[in-house]
Amino acid sequence: MWVGYGKLLAKFRKDAGYSQERLAPLLGYSPEQLASVEQGRRPAKAPLTEAAERVLNANGVLATLQEDVDFAKLPAFFRDFVLLEMEAVSRFDFDPLLIPGLLQTEGYARALFEGHVPVLDEDAIDDSLDARLNRQKLLTKRPMVDFSFVIGEAALRQELGGPETMKEQCRHLLAMGELRNVAIQIVPLGRGFHAGLNGGFVLVETSEHRQYGYFESQDIGHVVSEAKQVSTFALRYGKLRSQALNVEESAAFIEQLAGER
Repeated sequence: MWVGYGKLLAKFRKDAGYSQERLAPLLGYSPEQLASVEQGRRPAKAPLTEAAERVLNANGVLATLQEDVDFAKLPAFFRDFVLLEMEAVSRFDFDPLLIPGLLQTEGYARALFEGHVPVLDEDAIDDSLDARLNRQKLLTKRPMVDFSFVIGEAALRQELGGPETMKEQCRHLLAMGELRNVAIQIVPLGRGFHAGLNGGFVLVETSEHRQYGYFESQDIGHVVSEAKQVSTFALRYGKLRSQALNVEESAAFIEQLAGER
């Protein structure tokens, strides 16, 4: 996809009579960065595509490809689930140790990618960050998706990126929790047994009202489609929601943690 996009960009550039050196500043890129996009070595970001459409009169061709370019940035193990996620009417998420990706701030997500093992280079960090932030459009797309997030207290107390980053992350959670289609609940530490001790997972229902589960560990993801297993996920998620603080209590809890930083 990146190679195909790059070839089209190069064709539009040449047809418009631009060299890479002349066009790059108009797109906010260096000539070297533009060359990398045209050769398919790095993906185009949305601002570049918007600028290229305007400067080169591409008639929406590049813009049409941007979603597929963004999709190709995602880890291979995650793409099957994202295809289901894009068709979801509801999405229920339990994450015991990290803030869910759809709710992460840029600073929090960057801290995660910068700490990745093995180490990622700067281009890989930027591409991963861009892909993660683009996925957050799901929260406000039309028609709206019903989201539920149950988050372990440990995720809020883990100082990723430092106190200011975590304070910003807490404030962002409070803002996202005010969306009508988003419910955020916290499972406090010290509550003893709860239904999520086996680890995090996601439950989605598609527009055809089929349910799927998803879980991942150590950069390996699994989509679960067998009805009995998915039913177990749903049962556990329902139990988790009953064991977590309710939405109002959770907002107060997050507010308190933000104030402590």
